[in-house]
Amino acid sequence: METVRVSGSGSADVEAFVRKWNDSEPFIEAHTSGSTGKPKAIRLLKRDMLVSAEKTCRFFGIDRDSLLGLPLSLSYIAGKMMAVRALASGAELWCEQPSMNLLNDYTMGRKIDLLSVVPAQIPNLLNSGRMDYVKHLLVGGAPLSYKSEAQLLDAKVSAFCSYGMTETCSHVALRKIGTHYYTGLDGISFSIDDRGCLVIRLEDFSIGEITTNDIVKLIDENRFEWLGRYDNVINSGGIKLQPEAIERKIADCLPENNYYITWRTSERWGEEIVLVVESASEIANLMHEISKRLTRYETPKAIIYKKILERTTSGKIKRQHQ
Repeated sequence: METVRVSGSGSADVEAFVRKWNDSEPFIEAHTSGSTGKPKAIRLLKRDMLVSAEKTCRFFGIDRDSLLGLPLSLSYIAGKMMAVRALASGAELWCEQPSMNLLNDYTMGRKIDLLSVVPAQIPNLLNSGRMDYVKHLLVGGAPLSYKSEAQLLDAKVSAFCSYGMTETCSHVALRKIGTHYYTGLDGISFSIDDRGCLVIRLEDFSIGEITTNDIVKLIDENRFEWLGRYDNVINSGGIKLQPEAIERKIADCLPENNYYITWRTSERWGEEIVLVVESASEIANLMHEISKRLTRYETPKAIIYKKILERTTSGKIKRQHQ
């Protein structure tokens, strides 16, 4: 029977997961994030989860002497996989209940070798002065904002953004902040299909290969730059536009993680670009500022203000056509 050395306020959740891990079933049930539809339950083979965990441990040099930090729910794949990494490596796991105020009750007096977080937890962590306790930061669940990435770089934090999904047992590739490309973990390679979407080859996993809806720039079979989602592409008068690319151009005009580019029906163009902003009131000169950064095809035809944008549990905005 496998065990984990665990401490912290979330210990009971980890112990419950370990009991499930040690039962006779060959799988663990997990749920997708719901960013492209309703969350759905899927079954992941424990063997595949173990293979994924071992790859991450090798990348970060995690072993029995290491300490892993988990401030995330074990209901989702990111939390489950940190527990599996502790099982795979023999590392100690410090687990706290999910919140925006990380490491408040951390008293172990040593560095956490790998702390897994979602982007929404980063601002408070940076402002708390507790980042000194962290050797490596693993960021996933939602895109990291440009402001947060710049702050992490300024603080000289060793941080990595993850690319993956529940179906691949968490991440298959990592991007060191300050760079533009993701590098696959060992034994994982990439190609693209005729749409320009990423195809993941997982030679050590039972699933073998997964074709995604993520449009990428393929650098080589081990590296790629993520450009956006195929199902988000806007076709305006025959010109195809990638919302995520437009959002990157206007990031300095808006507060982080409170806006997105989408489309509405147009008699003239078929689809026309609009900007949706989470704000109780209009932002002065916003259209003027963003138009200076965009081509005429990329410039929104309107700005739509909403008091609250719908988000997933990890903080990812749910895009909606207007």
